[in-house]
Amino acid sequence: MSKGQIKPKGKLIIFSAPSGAGKTTIVQYLLHAGLNLEFSISAASREKRQNEVDGRDYYFITPVEFRRRINNNEFLEWEEVYKDHFYGTLKSEVERILENGHNAIFDLDVKGGLNIKKYYGEKALSVFVMPPGMGKLEERLRGRLTESAESLQKRLSKAEDELTFANQFDKIIVNDDLKTTLIEAGRIVANFLKKLP
Repeated sequence: MSKGQIKPKGKLIIFSAPSGAGKTTIVQYLLHAGLNLEFSISAASREKRQNEVDGRDYYFITPVEFRRRINNNEFLEWEEVYKDHFYGTLKSEVERILENGHNAIFDLDVKGGLNIKKYYGEKALSVFVMPPGMGKLEERLRGRLTESAESLQKRLSKAEDELTFANQFDKIIVNDDLKTTLIEAGRIVANFLKKLP
């Protein structure tokens, strides 16, 4: 790139859903679909799960550090999902991806997804992944074997609330058949990225 040229800025693709609806699987598929996507890693103050890696799945920071960064206005969006369980998107993470000429893809909770969409407007595509039903969602969450009875009930209760926000997203995908869902997600994202900025 010659001196003086402006580096092209990427777009933002936001996937949100209740926990267990399949958004992470969809995002992982899209990252390998040749769409110049880079995953925007969220910050989290919860304990790391056994299979998670700091800096790959989340930036794991303490609740104290998270609050300090909130006070410094370092987040595009954040939420205290449960007591001392903060999640958020660091401004520096998104800027890094866009400066590198990539499109940022997000795997976010519903309110976080809507906040990013509001901040970036037409530069962002927000997609809500709808579970085929609450029974199926509960089955998926139980199948993870990561939830206590109490945390399972919290997630299901939160999911019912999150489903009421679906119509505020640009697109809704019902994740009933995974293969069909992945094809549809790829088509929606590719069409958005082809549009002129």
